[in-house]
Amino acid sequence: MEGDCLSCMKYLMFIFNFFIFLGGSFLLGVGVWVLLDPMGFREIVAANPVLFTGVYVVLAMGSMLFLLGFLGCCGAIRENKCLLFFFFMLILFIFLAELAAASLAFLFREHLTREYFSRELKRHYQGHNSTDVFTSTWNAIMTTFDCCGVSGPEDFQESLFRLLSPSKMVPEACCQGNEYPGDAGVEQCVSGSMVFRHNQGCYSAVVDYFEMYIYTAGALAIVVLTIELFAMVFAMCLFRGIQ
Repeated sequence: MEGDCLSCMKYLMFIFNFFIFLGGSFLLGVGVWVLLDPMGFREIVAANPVLFTGVYVVLAMGSMLFLLGFLGCCGAIRENKCLLFFFFMLILFIFLAELAAASLAFLFREHLTREYFSRELKRHYQGHNSTDVFTSTWNAIMTTFDCCGVSGPEDFQESLFRLLSPSKMVPEACCQGNEYPGDAGVEQCVSGSMVFRHNQGCYSAVVDYFEMYIYTAGALAIVVLTIELFAMVFAMCLFRGIQ
């Protein structure tokens, strides 16, 4: 009976890790495909720093899942105690890292307030500058979410941006380029016209956009942590059951 239970657990663990292996292979393939510049796609991604960073996040996740699935599959089907031990340690490391990230997010939650982002925007945002990472990231956010500043266009008052561009009330990223094409609309927008600019703050725009995904992300995180716990238990049971 004990041998049948061990055999069933072995094959269940193999199937489970095989799907993890396939998922990691897919993410790796997508990341490499983008970096190899198919049809100029890399230039499109590189123009948006958020997307460009996301490519490397996908590569890192794909590599970790690929390694995790490989160790789990080989360790289970070959009943290799060494591979099972590395699988267990990798799962444990990921589990502890996720707990640490959640703890840090809770401890530093005050750094995600509207006031914090407004203060940082006033200090560091430079305007139409693609070489500064902070500035280009904010330009991408304002263009993507059709917003201006953190709470609104008034965030650019008494800011570094106004010191560098005293003739402009808001940067070009705040302008409604799609609705009012042409230099005339942009000039009126940066000079302070409310008609030609986005007046909603980015904090509200981003929160409203991601609000629908918060509960889904929370549920998914709980499911992932539960799966990781079961994976560690299965790996340790197999490790102890192998003669």
